[in-house]
Amino acid sequence: MPLYKLKLPHMGEGVIEATLTTWLKNVGDRIEEDEAVFEVATDKVDSEVPSEVAGVLKEKLFNEGDVVKIGEPVAIIETDAELPEEDDDLALLGVTANQENPQDQPEVASETPSTGPVSHGNRFYSPLVRNIARVEGISRAELDSIPGTGHKGRVTKDDILAYVERKRRGETVAPASTAPAPEPASAPGPAPAPSSQAGMAAKPPKPAPAPPAPEGESAAGYVPQNKKIIIEPGDEIIRMDRMRKLIAQHMVESKHTSPHVQSFVEADVTRIVQWRNRIKDEFQRREDEKITFTPVFIYYLVQTIKEFPMINVQVDGDNIIRKKHINIGMAVALPSGNLIVPVIKDADQYSLTGLVKKVNDLARRARENALQPDEVVGGTYSITNIGTFGNIAGTAIIPQPQVAIMAVGAIRKMPAVIETPEGDFIGIRHKMILSHSYDHRVVDGMLGGMFVKRFAEHLENFDPNTPI
Repeated sequence: MPLYKLKLPHMGEGVIEATLTTWLKNVGDRIEEDEAVFEVATDKVDSEVPSEVAGVLKEKLFNEGDVVKIGEPVAIIETDAELPEEDDDLALLGVTANQENPQDQPEVASETPSTGPVSHGNRFYSPLVRNIARVEGISRAELDSIPGTGHKGRVTKDDILAYVERKRRGETVAPASTAPAPEPASAPGPAPAPSSQAGMAAKPPKPAPAPPAPEGESAAGYVPQNKKIIIEPGDEIIRMDRMRKLIAQHMVESKHTSPHVQSFVEADVTRIVQWRNRIKDEFQRREDEKITFTPVFIYYLVQTIKEFPMINVQVDGDNIIRKKHINIGMAVALPSGNLIVPVIKDADQYSLTGLVKKVNDLARRARENALQPDEVVGGTYSITNIGTFGNIAGTAIIPQPQVAIMAVGAIRKMPAVIETPEGDFIGIRHKMILSHSYDHRVVDGMLGGMFVKRFAEHLENFDPNTPI
């Protein structure tokens, strides 16, 4: 039987390695095609890595906790599958399973560099599926439309062969949106605690298993590293898991890297509130989507970035890199109480309706632990809605290597002076605090303050007749 090397696939822009956190299979276990074999974690997100072939796990090349580089073999699978030899990505080894007489084995064939399964949008395709599509003349658009029954909606060999057969018979094929929904993440944990530090929370939604914490047990015998801490009877010691350690590391890194400065502006968003109240029910009936305030904020944040392009920069030593693309990170609270920041790439290319759908999709899949690694990297500016937790204001920490983040507080009914040609009067208005944190190395108070002020003006001048 041939042996197949399962390699660590491409994990997203700028990711060159990942930590193997969990083996889901043991040596000798049967593995089905598209079944997850192990889990890996980057500093952004956790992912399961499936096998592209069916077979038996013959050897593990790394242990849990090891760091693996992209493209390195992680496991060897003994398979009896008939695989197309011309597909270099399959990384077959030119050996047989006869281990009793190794001297009779043919030499291992030279390998062609492989990046594993190829992704398109949010879907991954194994080399076998791609080869069948090539042979059968199936276009990329057709492939994207095939419902997948594999892990997290992946298209398996059976799926594409069934599609080919139905196509030959002239049957109508259901679009991919009818495919089974991605598997949900583990059961929700405690509700997220309020945090004004959402901006540095682009962290994995599912942490690697941590050593059991002696919760509820006596802390007798524990020696704190911080000598100022006094352990008393009844105190609990909770070990940080991998995700919490990364959050702490990134928080400290950002504070050490960027001198944070904040500017605050109060914005009157009465027009937006009234507009949303008027159209939200009809919009949900029409689009089957809820409309929140976040897409509206992102829409006008993008307009403001276009007016102040020097806020959409990064720092590299003594150089300032002005980014061409506007990629907006949006903090999402997870059921575990942690936060992750998926990124809307080229946010300036979306209409308001498009942003509503994109925001809802990313938020839903973030909570289901179904984000792809590419979807949590590459941000150039971020926003966090701390008003979700009832906070009226907060100072967010900048996610590196960005240089600014906007925190929007809770919308509250407030008495306000309303100016009219006939005179001023007191009225009830919906107001919120905008908090702009920025890197004072490259963003001075004038730019940082003008930016948040202009953003507030966009919100206040919202057209209540805006179509959606």
